Amino acid sequence: MCMGRMLNYESNRDLFSMSLKSMTGFSRVEGEYEGVTWYWEIRSVNGRGLDVRSRLGQGMEVLDTRIRALLAKTLSRGNVNIVLNMQHINGSVAIRLNEAALAQVIKAVDRARELMDSPPARVEGVLGLKGVLEFQDIEESEDLITSRQEHLILSFQSALEGLIASRKQEGQALADIIARQFDEIERLVTVVDSSASRRPEAIRERLKEQISRIVDSSRNLDEERLYQEAVLLATRCDVEEELKRLEQHIAAGRSLLVSDGPVGRKLDFLAQEFNREANTLCSKSNDGDVTQAGVALKVVIDQMREQVQNIE
Repeated sequence: MCMGRMLNYESNRDLFSMSLKSMTGFSRVEGEYEGVTWYWEIRSVNGRGLDVRSRLGQGMEVLDTRIRALLAKTLSRGNVNIVLNMQHINGSVAIRLNEAALAQVIKAVDRARELMDSPPARVEGVLGLKGVLEFQDIEESEDLITSRQEHLILSFQSALEGLIASRKQEGQALADIIARQFDEIERLVTVVDSSASRRPEAIRERLKEQISRIVDSSRNLDEERLYQEAVLLATRCDVEEELKRLEQHIAAGRSLLVSDGPVGRKLDFLAQEFNREANTLCSKSNDGDVTQAGVALKVVIDQMREQVQNIE
């Protein structure tokens, strides 16, 4: 078998760096608007689909639908955790002195001093009495709240862009690894293809030996049964179809590495097909070198399957 024209990683590194994205990434963006500071944190890891969990804090649940919609437009897979942490620079509570209550407290304190002959009351002690100081949430206008939400969404979009960049960077590292694994699979396929055991005369000799053993072990074997056994033995001796399919899988895998859009599921399916052909090749092997190459092939394929699980 002649291996077809394929894209080798080392000579096509730039091409393999185009678009593969990992499902693993992290991003953090800080923001500030009208007395409020915040930061967004987005983390993503492997997932069968797109699973989003958010912690936005009290009163910010209104943003949940919008950020999920933005995520759905840009991500297709991964477990994504989103955190929004907000703080008011000057606090979110207004303090008011209740002068009427203070006057009553002072009057009561002065009368207590007369009765008990005690020293004058300290200011902080008086202010600490219930009702003297009143705490109220700062009221914000609807326009301010709406404007802040828009700034929060813009800030989230920046965080999302950072997450995508992080996933692309991780995806490039995965593309490097998987592309090299395709190169190694190709090398092992070439080893099997060039094995002396695949020469017609070697296959013919093995068939003669195996048919001879069948005839010797069963003197009553009829001609039709002998023909069936010979066909079965010939099929088991020939791994041409497995090598061709492995070659096709390598070409398909390399195409996926440079294609646009999510390819993780396709690569996962392709890895299963690789494994199927490697198993068949090993089961058919009648030669030590072929068996050794087949086992090495299965090891590389298993390593590739682990990496593929991280791809979007």
